[in-house]
Amino acid sequence: SVYMDAVQAMSGQGGWPMTVFLTPEGVPFYGGTYFPPQPRHGLPSFRQLLGAITETWRTKRDEVERQGSQLLEHVGQIGKLSPSEDDITSEVLADALKGFSSSFDATSGGFGGAPKFPQPMNLDFLVRSAARSNADATPMAETTLGAMSSGGMFDQLAGGFARYSVDATWTVPHFEKMLYDNAQLLRTYARAFAVTDILRFREVAEMTVHWMLSEMRDEAGGFCSSLDADSEGIEGKFYVFELDEVRSVLGDDAGVAIEHFGFTDHGNFEAANIPVYAAEPVEVDALHRARTKLLAHRNGRVRPGTDSKVLTSWNALGAAALAEAGALLGHAEWIGAARETMDFLTSTLIVDGRLMRSYRRAGGGEPQVKHLGCAEDYAFYLEACLALWETTFEVVWLERARWAAGEAIRLFQDEDKGGFFTTGSDAEALVVRPKDLFDNAVPSANSALALELQRLALLTGVSAYEDAAVRAMRVVRDFVGRSPLGFGTMLGAMDFYAHDALEIVIVGEGSGEMVKAVHSHYIPSKVLIAFEHPRSEDAGAIPLLTGRTDPDRPTAYVCRRGACDLPVHDADALLHQIESAM
Repeated sequence: SVYMDAVQAMSGQGGWPMTVFLTPEGVPFYGGTYFPPQPRHGLPSFRQLLGAITETWRTKRDEVERQGSQLLEHVGQIGKLSPSEDDITSEVLADALKGFSSSFDATSGGFGGAPKFPQPMNLDFLVRSAARSNADATPMAETTLGAMSSGGMFDQLAGGFARYSVDATWTVPHFEKMLYDNAQLLRTYARAFAVTDILRFREVAEMTVHWMLSEMRDEAGGFCSSLDADSEGIEGKFYVFELDEVRSVLGDDAGVAIEHFGFTDHGNFEAANIPVYAAEPVEVDALHRARTKLLAHRNGRVRPGTDSKVLTSWNALGAAALAEAGALLGHAEWIGAARETMDFLTSTLIVDGRLMRSYRRAGGGEPQVKHLGCAEDYAFYLEACLALWETTFEVVWLERARWAAGEAIRLFQDEDKGGFFTTGSDAEALVVRPKDLFDNAVPSANSALALELQRLALLTGVSAYEDAAVRAMRVVRDFVGRSPLGFGTMLGAMDFYAHDALEIVIVGEGSGEMVKAVHSHYIPSKVLIAFEHPRSEDAGAIPLLTGRTDPDRPTAYVCRRGACDLPVHDADALLHQIESAM
């Protein structure tokens, strides 16, 4: 995290892979993200970079060390920010949306120019705002999600998104596929479908899950980290097609595929073709046959390498997305996969009561569990537990959520300034103790905790959770309007706070239809509690059940801060109350 902050300060953006050069004392002085094997798209090759760094270190060492000290001082200032005393209101969110609009690419979607990163946290905030019928957010969300899923950025044959696009139109990707991007985008596309009813968004979510489950699963129960961009030493070779090759493979179905995937003689990438969504399918059966044949042909090639590390934070992001998307789109098997992933993390990555960061079984040897978990590991573990609670209503997930929240506060909370440090109080001391405030490739720990602790507070009635969340929001409250693209998840947390979340309680035998109705709608700020046969002891753990443990028929309550509308007894009446409350 220290070095990611340094890279962001130097280059204006971060991500993985990360390349940072340090002094012997561990002080960063130069860095970036991906440097290709050969010069490409204005980037030097990694070999060229090594030569330049070596020469600079040899001839200008004093200047390098001075620059490193200044950079370290800048990075350290982030953790010293004082909390704002101003209120967190919907005006903060409105100002942020103006910032989104000012950099929005209305033609191709996304923000700014090439290279373009998917920025799922920001898209998720737009979808959240669109669910509230915000007229500014809706076109930004729909345009960007549509354009991203139409370009080569999205694998039109097997599903899954590449890490970023080297152009402004999402056509030519850097072909590496990351678990964390796809986990977040899965949830965003599922939510976007629930808000817009655009069927393409559902299809993209389903294809992304298929890729995750078929290509990224680790045999122990987690997910691997990434697929390389290169195969046989050539970036993108696995994914592209020449036109004659397409005709040879597909025969009579070639015409349908050529039109739909935009194949041409000249290609769109180094004289070859990256499949894109160039036209709406007309002959659906023929296109299905063509996709199946092309995919089988592609799978006969040398595959890109897999990074088989299983990372706690990225796996928890995947589990949270699978659980919520499974409920939204009616895929119970996705919820089962989420449960399996979280059971694996719980049984394998918690060692002596401490959540660890990574797992790997290399070459059939003994599994290796390494490194103390950071704040983001606890934040995303908490998020996944709450997602599974709201889809299964198994009390174990609420219990695990409370454990994760308590440990996050104990190990990482900054009791002086508010918010959460990146490393635990029991971790090795670094050149500075970082505080992860800005969203990067994944949400910042502070953003995720600010949102999930609020949810847990409403479910459990423990005000200390909300207090910690509000303190985290106040640390960055004055910055989100000025730099909204760095705070997508924190804006979601502030949206949750500013709108007073709905507390939806559903009880009674035969209440499944009401639960299903809630699950199939994206409600930006809510907690959901459902028991067919609630017990008095359940009310002890979940105060919103108090007085509601002996229903004589299916009953639902829609509340805010404990003040409830009249109870209703069918799905239509429940959805009407929810829509009126939003």
